Amino acid sequence: MTDTTVAPLPTYRPERHVDLADAVADNAYAEATLEEHKRRGLVWAIRARWTAMPLIGIMLVFINPTWNVMYYHVILGLLCLNGWMMGRLGKVGRSGYELLLIFLDLLLMTVTMVVPNPFAAQDFPIAMQYRFDNFIYFYVILAAGTLAYSWRTVIAIGTWTAGMWTVALIAAWWLSPVDEALQQRASDLFGDNDLLARFMDPSSFMFHLRVQEVVVFVIVAVILGFSVRRFNALLMNNASLTRERANLSRYFSPNVVDQLSQNDEPLKQVRSQDVAILFIDIIGFTRMAAGLDALKVIEMLRGFHGRMEHEVFRHHGTLDKYLGDGLMATFGTPMAGTQDATNAVACARAMIVALDQWNLERRRKGEHEIHVGIGIHFGETVLGDIGANRLEYAVIGTAVNIAARLEEISRPLQARIVMSDQLRDQVGSENVENSLVEGFVRQADQDIKGFDQTMTVWTLS
Repeated sequence: MTDTTVAPLPTYRPERHVDLADAVADNAYAEATLEEHKRRGLVWAIRARWTAMPLIGIMLVFINPTWNVMYYHVILGLLCLNGWMMGRLGKVGRSGYELLLIFLDLLLMTVTMVVPNPFAAQDFPIAMQYRFDNFIYFYVILAAGTLAYSWRTVIAIGTWTAGMWTVALIAAWWLSPVDEALQQRASDLFGDNDLLARFMDPSSFMFHLRVQEVVVFVIVAVILGFSVRRFNALLMNNASLTRERANLSRYFSPNVVDQLSQNDEPLKQVRSQDVAILFIDIIGFTRMAAGLDALKVIEMLRGFHGRMEHEVFRHHGTLDKYLGDGLMATFGTPMAGTQDATNAVACARAMIVALDQWNLERRRKGEHEIHVGIGIHFGETVLGDIGANRLEYAVIGTAVNIAARLEEISRPLQARIVMSDQLRDQVGSENVENSLVEGFVRQADQDIKGFDQTMTVWTLS
């Protein structure tokens, strides 16, 4: 490990750079999450259609208990089939096939509602078709469209429905003949009441009510469209928060991430706090790496860092940073715990066990064994953000320097773990697992580089 210069406020954290690429990555992650929600929403929209259409079919039998109602059941079956095709071809607002299928949906429904049932023996003007209030079924398609989380799709359904319904209305009014005899009989019956006569006119399309249907439908579609868009923004924000939480999980143990996510106080509040610090470094790494291919070196470091990181998090520690062939971890950051020193010792011992197991695998493969030195100390540190325009969270102070120096003297002491007397005392005061310090040998009056006074340390070989 490179030499660490003793200073009142040493900085061990490498500079982190947040640039446009990071912002694009964050946005891409959020968009990918949103697309996943949309995909699931499309599935739910199809399921909603498959549920709604059979229910409507049963209701139609109740309304019209005749065999000719089977015509409408066929139409409902076609709508279900069209929904299945949307699930196969649609990509939630980005697929031309999906928009085409939606258009066919609305066209099929419009024709079915305007044109009389060809299998029904009905003798009344086409205008009477509009008295059955069939327009309300368009709301089922509109509601299902909102499940796909595409505000454009919802607006498209609203505008296309309004356009088709209006065109169909004009075509029916223009092409359908007027039954003047029937119209006259209705006028004779209700002629005394002009409003009732106009309402009961069998040849009247009642344009004012048709306009009301279209306007209200468009208004509802626009409102739902903006609601879906707002919901999309909430999903994007939630996706960003999820990514931030995942990024936190790379540095903090899961329980600490839970605390941070629920804590209203920012980390940037600088404060002093007693913290357990752990440094670990591969012994002879430079010599070992010189005889290996660069890809092998990277693979070895990834295996080493991954195993050590796992132990840090498993023992409720915080990964402060990687240091080339080593790492620095803290226990008691950003929130102090009741057994931070105990966790640090337990983590150090677990690291040794993990390395022994890994070395067994490496020997079987004919690879070099990895030996490490670990230094752990407990003392007062300063926590908080440092920097001006670019901030980064740091743990600094003399205690950090001491832990780094203890890791360095593990070589002359021929020890795998070097623990300070202060850390050992703290483990005893926590009274959680005193057996963790068993096996350590007391080494008095040890010179620590950069410090005038000698220290008593404890070593485990």
